[in-house]
Amino acid sequence: MILPGATLGVLGGGQLGRMFTLAAHSMGYRVVVLDPDPHSPAGHIASQHIQAGYADHAALQMLGDECAAVTTEFENVPADSLEYLEQRCAVRPGADAVRIAQDRIREKQFINDHGLPTTPFDDIFEAGDLEGGFAKLTPPLLLKTASLGYDGKGQLQVDTLQQATAAFEQLGNRPCVLEQVVDLACEISVILARGSNGASVHYPPGENTHRNGILDTTVVPARIDTATSARAVRMATQLADAMDYCGVLAVEYFVTHDGELLINEIATRPHNSGHYTVDACVTSQFAQQVRCMCGLPPGATDLLSPVAMTNLLGDLWQPGSPAWQHILDEPHAHLHLYGKHHARPGRKMGHFNCLAENPDSAIDMAARIRQRLGF
Repeated sequence: MILPGATLGVLGGGQLGRMFTLAAHSMGYRVVVLDPDPHSPAGHIASQHIQAGYADHAALQMLGDECAAVTTEFENVPADSLEYLEQRCAVRPGADAVRIAQDRIREKQFINDHGLPTTPFDDIFEAGDLEGGFAKLTPPLLLKTASLGYDGKGQLQVDTLQQATAAFEQLGNRPCVLEQVVDLACEISVILARGSNGASVHYPPGENTHRNGILDTTVVPARIDTATSARAVRMATQLADAMDYCGVLAVEYFVTHDGELLINEIATRPHNSGHYTVDACVTSQFAQQVRCMCGLPPGATDLLSPVAMTNLLGDLWQPGSPAWQHILDEPHAHLHLYGKHHARPGRKMGHFNCLAENPDSAIDMAARIRQRLGF
């Protein structure tokens, strides 16, 4: 076990790294953040900020020599960098697990290879592959870059082969997945934590709503039947076991009107849809990440209160800082701001959690606050 007083490292200095750092500090650990951004939200509060690129071997060696264990806050850290660190300290999750989530083609194939369902899709490596994809799939379709896409970026809807050919060029002629659009009843996600000994715990599934491809709201518990909830947890646990995973893992699902449960994607880190755990659960997902990487048993995941989490995007800062009293006036609402210097449209700047006696009341409270804030 790695006990308080030790130093932990995190690759990536955004909001997830910041909340991880806050949790680790509260548990008595030092934290070193490696991030190239001089204004990194996590680097600003860390014990030490190594301002360097993620492939900088000198910086990685410094991080590995300083830390007892290292984690990552996002999938796009080069897996080779994680392998380099694995020679120097514990890295959780490991390079092999992160590499799966870095590429949509690899991710979907891994999921299917382990007997779990995804939306129908086809691999697209060059424009000539599109014709075969359209022969296999039924429009409307989405063309998504295999790597580096997030929050709705790197994807375009295509209804014809001509549109798909133009979209492939627009996306840089890079490897893509061509994916069938599914008629959804709702979207849900499961956050679980799996320790180095293989023991895992899970949080109750959350029900997610997106706007413009970006997560907008997560409501917990999700308003789905118990059988669907249990199946989602089983599928997430099966994936974590198949990856021999260590850390916090998020699995996102599509729920169809026929009750089918399809895995959309996985995230090898704490996840936006798990931010509710900071205020509404016994153990937050960030404290859970600390526990997993330190070889401690996972913490309890009991839901203390139904909750609705709402993202705050940079659009809300136009023309000036929002009127935060509209959130702070609510005694059961909790505001979390990420310390980012520049507010841009679509950029995640913070979130708030509304705790109530049931999910519908939590949603109503969030709606009141939204109306007052004007978004």
